[in-house]
Amino acid sequence: METYYVHGINGPVISVRGGRHLPMMSLVYVGEQRLPGEVVGAKGDTTTVQIYEDSAGLMSGQPVYSTGLPMSIQLGPGMIGNIYDGIARPLRELEARSGALLKKGMSLPSLDEERKWEVAVDIVEGQQLEGGQIFARCKESLIIEHRALVPPGVSGIANQVKPSGEYRVGDVIAKIDCGRGKMIPLTISQTWPIRRPRPSMKRKPIDRPLVTGQRVIDTLFPIGRGGCAAIPGPFGAGKTMVQHQLAKWSDADIIVYLGCGERGNEMTQVLDEFSELSDPKTGRPLMERTILIANTSNMPVAAREASIYTGMTIAEYYRDMGYHVALMADSTSRWAEALREISGRLEEMPAEESFPAYLPSRLAGFYERAGVMDTLSGREGAITVIGAVSPQGGDFSEPVTQNTKRFIRCFWALDRSLAYARHFPAINWTTSHSEYFGDLAPWYEENLGHGFTELRRGIMNILQEESQLLEIVKLIGADVLPDDQKLIIETARMIREGFLQQNAFHKSDTYMPPENQKTIIEVMLYLFDSAKKLTALNIPISQLLASGIFSKVSRMKFDTENGIKLTDYMGLVDDAVNKVISDNS
Repeated sequence: METYYVHGINGPVISVRGGRHLPMMSLVYVGEQRLPGEVVGAKGDTTTVQIYEDSAGLMSGQPVYSTGLPMSIQLGPGMIGNIYDGIARPLRELEARSGALLKKGMSLPSLDEERKWEVAVDIVEGQQLEGGQIFARCKESLIIEHRALVPPGVSGIANQVKPSGEYRVGDVIAKIDCGRGKMIPLTISQTWPIRRPRPSMKRKPIDRPLVTGQRVIDTLFPIGRGGCAAIPGPFGAGKTMVQHQLAKWSDADIIVYLGCGERGNEMTQVLDEFSELSDPKTGRPLMERTILIANTSNMPVAAREASIYTGMTIAEYYRDMGYHVALMADSTSRWAEALREISGRLEEMPAEESFPAYLPSRLAGFYERAGVMDTLSGREGAITVIGAVSPQGGDFSEPVTQNTKRFIRCFWALDRSLAYARHFPAINWTTSHSEYFGDLAPWYEENLGHGFTELRRGIMNILQEESQLLEIVKLIGADVLPDDQKLIIETARMIREGFLQQNAFHKSDTYMPPENQKTIIEVMLYLFDSAKKLTALNIPISQLLASGIFSKVSRMKFDTENGIKLTDYMGLVDDAVNKVISDNS
């Protein structure tokens, strides 16, 4: 391992004099404490390194050790249910060794190298192997099977194949004869550079939604499985809460939850909740299909910049096994702030609001790693990315939000006024949008029955008309509106309170399957159409409101435990309308 020496120190940015042979983006260890770092620049005889630790105590002249290898993480069984820092060091193991306050320079492997796994070997001696092929399996948790993969780019003949049995992550199970005397060992773990996307066979079109159980998302603004969504919103609007709900209830196989620059108590809440929460799929703890990456606001800023690539690399690894992975990044604004701080220390030319000029390309490189893929293993896998954005003051025109909108197709804009009114999720239905619905419409029609697209359009039209009428109401009041417009306002209120608003802490309201969502909007639109009969007969809509039918329909979302019966509620609507008509005849 070649040695160089520190020349200058500027926070986490270290200059190394005479480091001409340090490869770009390679891993180095800095100082007597061997702080991990990455080569990020070179100019003349000076090389620039960013370290993933606090530089306090580091001095000029201390050694810099080169590995010549890119910044990589170890992938293998044992990641499910674990919690890592931004560069994939296991935090539980670090705590066990150093206590609650982590010591600098502690470098531990991502995986437990002493634990033995019961491995089923799927290959035989002399078999032709290709990169990405599954050659062994083991049970990583009670619900996740870990599928060991031949490293991408490696192919040859299986040699010295061992039988099924107990193995550590570093034990050689077989060797691949690549020809010309080159033998590559196969283990159930592998190392991969975090900044390099893992290869796949083919990107596939998005044709089915990520079912979340959140009505405003599944019905109005769906995200496709393998798509990208952004959740922008000011402080206190509920970004983290929405991501918690999606992590708990979405139909992804594996959740990678990335806390990037957020408060430590939020990550503690995730750990506590996910450990106690029962997975609706299996009844087991949700942590048995979850991986947490925590780089909280008090952790080194350079590691925050690397954390999203660590999370994406882990997600791609499980995608290559044939799983659908949902990656929650909370928040990309904090990651962009880390990028800005490091860029300033590197004395790079700033762009808008001092963010680096390469902010858009970095965002694009992150979001474009999502998608539905035919993997090298021959299975279909997908990564869905949901990134929270925290614009200062709720200003959606700032650079991170605007550049994020360029690379995503689903935009869930959170509204502070809705959040303060205790309307959850606080997704504003007039400023949010989803471009996926056109691609997903065939799935909805096939799985929920013909007519779902028209029902959704009817809901959206009523909400849009209400937003226009409210501007008039502000000027002249609601009393002077004609009854047909009063009906729109009352129906929109029913939709907002009875459909869009959802109680995350209510047993039967926290999650609702799409078929029940369709039933609710069918009843609400049936009530709207039935009430039009009264306005056509010049009967005041106030009489129908007095019957309480609007309130009954608003509360039907709480009947999911007993099963919502469409005919029962339609019968209630017919009875209420017919009674009003008979009273006026």
